Amino acid sequence: MSVAAEQTLLAIVAGGGKLPADVAASVARTGRRMLIVAVRGEADPEALTGFDPVWVEWGQVGRMFEILAREGARDTLLVGSILRRPDFRAIVGDFGTLRRLPRIISAIVGGDDTVLTGVIRIFEREGLHIVGIGDVAPELLIGLGPQGRRKPDAAAKEATDAAAAAVQALGHLDVGQAAVALGRRVVAIEGAEGTDAMLTRVAELRAIGRIGRGDHVGVMFKGAKTSQDLRVDLPTIGPQTVKFAADAGLAGIAAEAGRVVMVSRDETLALADERGLFIAGVPSLKAVPGPNA
Repeated sequence: MSVAAEQTLLAIVAGGGKLPADVAASVARTGRRMLIVAVRGEADPEALTGFDPVWVEWGQVGRMFEILAREGARDTLLVGSILRRPDFRAIVGDFGTLRRLPRIISAIVGGDDTVLTGVIRIFEREGLHIVGIGDVAPELLIGLGPQGRRKPDAAAKEATDAAAAAVQALGHLDVGQAAVALGRRVVAIEGAEGTDAMLTRVAELRAIGRIGRGDHVGVMFKGAKTSQDLRVDLPTIGPQTVKFAADAGLAGIAAEAGRVVMVSRDETLALADERGLFIAGVPSLKAVPGPNA
């Protein structure tokens, strides 16, 4: 990051989960000035304690842009989950949102990638520059190789290649960011239900003997979709991912290095070590061979 960038104000628009606080803490360690605009009902007030966020109601897009303009923010990071629908009453009271409503409606039509592209365009039309976690908090991205005490063996490498090839093959369909493989056999692909639900499904299949019994067999791979904009909605793993992977009897979690975020890193790695799972960063999907290579 350049000296000029470090001196400019970074706006963090915070949704739900622990990731916004992790990012804020990482940025704070660099000394860069930041302003956190937290979405009420999504962002976690307790996690953001100490960062003095400005709160906006879900739907007050106009007010949010007014705050960013007043504070002189340009670089903007969108981070955290958004699970609720806007409260119509909040929109009605925000004339800035009403003025932008046609653009907002246009942005939210389509799949995940289409929506995110539309949201980015809305911010860019306001003169804001969207940045990614890798630009402002690269230490949160998973690096190459084992991240904890456990290391993947040859069987895990074979399963990782198969799962990664499945994610890569389906990337253009805007499906999911994760898959589970046992050996060369892909047994689960993430859909709209999310990673945790996919792992729960694997645990259920294992329990009834559909994919074999026993612990520490198989690998979950998680990576960015091939056409994904890495400034927003990066794949994440965290303590919950480890818990569900362990309950599914997997040997470990492989993640695309430099393109997947580890939330609550210390807690995640400690839990993986405790449950006997490895977490390893593997090369970019562009370099991943197919299962029959």
